[in-house]
Amino acid sequence: MPRRPRLELPGSALHITHRGVNRGATFIDDDDFARYRQLLHIAFGDAGIALHAYVLMTNHVHFLLTPPAPGCLSRAMSRLGQRYVPWFNHQHRRTGTLWEGRFKSCLVDTSGYLARVHRYIELNPVRAAMVDAPERYRWSSVHANLGACKDPLVTPHPAYLGAISDPDLRALSHRQWLQEGISEDDLAAIRAHMQQERALGSLRFQSMVEKTLNRPATVRPRGRPPLAERREI
Repeated sequence: MPRRPRLELPGSALHITHRGVNRGATFIDDDDFARYRQLLHIAFGDAGIALHAYVLMTNHVHFLLTPPAPGCLSRAMSRLGQRYVPWFNHQHRRTGTLWEGRFKSCLVDTSGYLARVHRYIELNPVRAAMVDAPERYRWSSVHANLGACKDPLVTPHPAYLGAISDPDLRALSHRQWLQEGISEDDLAAIRAHMQQERALGSLRFQSMVEKTLNRPATVRPRGRPPLAERREI
């Protein structure tokens, strides 16, 4: 059965994640992380994809990005994998696949929800108990977004730039936003929408996505519907 196309809209941000097969390691040492970043920069740059936030964990990655057109992201991720996996296999004397199927993606509403996903991504190493503060993790967009360095991978989203015009105040606000942490409700919503590859946002945003793409955009309950509902279908 052919896979359904992703939920993609021109100019709309996406949260994507890609995990190692069987949750195995996709990065073992600093050379792996550095090589992946280099190839990521090339693949996204060639495709014109704006990367707003990212984190490279030991067995998965998270990106918040905006592709220029539907389909661009899939081609860029395919090119990235075709270059990184053979290099990783050669470095670590292994064979076979590295990533667990195709990456997952979720449309993100810019009205409030984009900032929550941004924070979710950069706090990933803290939730994994790898560090006690996001800026202590090296392989993340947090350093650029806190104004600590220039990262050629990062292109701030217009909504992020528009919230506060002064770069220093924006970095301070971002630091405070990270320190607030993320609520359990936001965690659950982000994970559920990613798992089902739906549209994370307001009801108005989800309705717009459904009407535009003629596809479901909201998270559906797990399991079969109740008997009464099945009889009505």
